[in-house]
Amino acid sequence: MYLTRFRLNTERIGARKLLSSPQTLHAAVMSSFAELPAQEPDGPRVLWRIDRDSRSRTHLCLVSPYKPDLTHLVEQAGWPTTARWETYDYGPFLDRLKAGDRWAFRLTANPVHSVRRNDTEPRKPTAHIGPRHQLRWLLQRQEKAGFTVVRKPASPGRESELDQHEVLVHNRRQLSFHKRGTSKPVTLVTVTFDGRLEVTDPEAFRRTLTHGLGKAKAYGCGLMTLAKA
Repeated sequence: MYLTRFRLNTERIGARKLLSSPQTLHAAVMSSFAELPAQEPDGPRVLWRIDRDSRSRTHLCLVSPYKPDLTHLVEQAGWPTTARWETYDYGPFLDRLKAGDRWAFRLTANPVHSVRRNDTEPRKPTAHIGPRHQLRWLLQRQEKAGFTVVRKPASPGRESELDQHEVLVHNRRQLSFHKRGTSKPVTLVTVTFDGRLEVTDPEAFRRTLTHGLGKAKAYGCGLMTLAKA
């Protein structure tokens, strides 16, 4: 597995075009690989996410089972003569993960649940809108995903789950774009979680980091990255 980071030059038209459509950016990401074998049902996949930092810099983060070549992105949306991209071997880090490790994490996800208006209708994915429900979506998946979000020390004044856990739910975005060959737009809601977690099941957690969490993985959701807590 490989972890890659690339800074986009948002002053360029090419970068703004990529950032305006998850479908376009997904196609550009997948073009980073000379060959992509057929996706195995239980195999790791290509995951990506757009990050913006406090200094208004925009980065593409990418986890993949193959080493990418982002030359086309540098030429289209970067600094062709002065900047490249950074790719690291992710495997040794993943192998070192163990139960009890604590990390700061970031995850951009598409928190949805299945609902139907009556018994005659099929269930359809519907986005969670409020931060409280979005956090609950994450907490409901943490055990199976091999981690637990760190809880704050007990306090009588903390009543909601948002107050009880070391996590910030922010940057809610509603995206609408067209897939090639279709007239009906794709609409999805994304949100970013920044917080602290503890590894509970290293094998399951490695799967989370390499397979993604939640839906809309092709459109920049599901990638969790870690940093020192």
